[in-house]
Amino acid sequence: MLSPDTDTADRSRLLVLLRAHGSFELTESLFVRLLGLIYLSAFGSLWPQIVGLVGARGIAPAAHLLPAMRASFGNRAFIYAPSLFWLFPTDTALALFCAVGCLASVLMVLRFFSRSATVVCFVLYLSLSSIGQPFTSFQWDSLLLEAGFLAIFAGAPWLVWAYRLLVFRLMFESGWVKLASHDPNWRNFHALRFHFVTQPLPNPIAYYVFHAPAAILDAFTVLTLVIELFAPFLLFGPRIAGYVGVAMLMLLQTAILLTGNYAFFNLLSLALCLWGLDDKALASFARLLHWRYPASARRIRPETVRMVGNLVLAVLIALASIQLLESLSPGPSPIYRALGLVQPFEIVNSYGLFAVMTTSRPEIILEGSNDQLDWREYQFPYKPGNTHRSLPWVAPYQPRLDWQMWFAALGDYQSSTWVGGLMYRLLTGEPSVYRLISPPPFDHPPHYMRALLYDYGFTTSAERARTGAIWNRQLRGTWFGPVSLNGR
Repeated sequence: MLSPDTDTADRSRLLVLLRAHGSFELTESLFVRLLGLIYLSAFGSLWPQIVGLVGARGIAPAAHLLPAMRASFGNRAFIYAPSLFWLFPTDTALALFCAVGCLASVLMVLRFFSRSATVVCFVLYLSLSSIGQPFTSFQWDSLLLEAGFLAIFAGAPWLVWAYRLLVFRLMFESGWVKLASHDPNWRNFHALRFHFVTQPLPNPIAYYVFHAPAAILDAFTVLTLVIELFAPFLLFGPRIAGYVGVAMLMLLQTAILLTGNYAFFNLLSLALCLWGLDDKALASFARLLHWRYPASARRIRPETVRMVGNLVLAVLIALASIQLLESLSPGPSPIYRALGLVQPFEIVNSYGLFAVMTTSRPEIILEGSNDQLDWREYQFPYKPGNTHRSLPWVAPYQPRLDWQMWFAALGDYQSSTWVGGLMYRLLTGEPSVYRLISPPPFDHPPHYMRALLYDYGFTTSAERARTGAIWNRQLRGTWFGPVSLNGR
């Protein structure tokens, strides 16, 4: 029995310990705060880039996209691209969405008007994601929206199961697609012999891991598949099994985080894994996790809110289960049509990174010239270009143009026509686009531009010691161009 003079914080911690089994109040509090930090990194990353990417004079102007959609789809366009940008189609609105999103993210961390802040973050990020075209089409953008939508129903008892199902789908589907693709490099366990050099933005550790013995890299490939395919099932077992599953999944995400620059994906995945833990695992942090600003604020959980939350979560769990079935058995089915109704809102998504392992690294190098004889290279802040430039540490910031240049190099110009928009803006000297690249090689925009395609690879340790180069490269040919503003 507690004495009247027991310290309030100690009493709170003891009560948590007494009822910790099956309680997820601390888990929820920690996750919402971490989700706020992840939203902050996402909005903060987009803020300096968004106008150059999709602004009125950006690479792929959103103001041109929406009228075209409305002409094609009529009023359905508002559903296909749910965005506040329909109401405020200006560059100022794009920046304001990011600024307000950052503010709402901070409120989530402080747990101050937390639910309202979560709604604001979701609506604003969906508004940006829906009009960002190729620059907001990454799986972690979808994952953030799905995780953020679920967080709106904080306090509902079924929330833990909705999040555990999300973690299961994220991890299991990532393993499943690797086998379902029939890619030989996953089936013979050679995938990681290529991954560290062919991934979009390798970091310094990736260089050294790439040069590890092949047997070790093959063992890591096996371990990756084992964790992705089997650890998610442990989340639905007894508590100890769940803890083991969480540890395995967090180990994998930490390894990916340390060897690559994947924006906020790994941080969000790690935060989601916390839903495999109950309050007993977090009881030592009870005092910190119960704190909120202002300190007197308390969560209001009327039964109607809990009931409505559980009802919505039941629908989402059903849709997520349908999505999982579709990923395992794709094909036409009336039951799968329900997913199409919510697809534009990205609250139930499919997942699976690196279904097919790329075994070479093509890179697009942009060049400018005033006479078509003296060509000079444009450098990007983070993607490979200069073979001697060091590998970057950039996550959780995501340089979205650098990332999309990696995808563009895997195909031809017809599959990435936005590169033409990039070259046009560079030829016209658009400041918002120039801010997305490294300082240009010309004082004034050149008369001509072209895009060359190179094969890049890591140098050996001996080559790097001798020359200082991290990359070697070989020219494949012209990817696009030359082009000029006067058409000559």
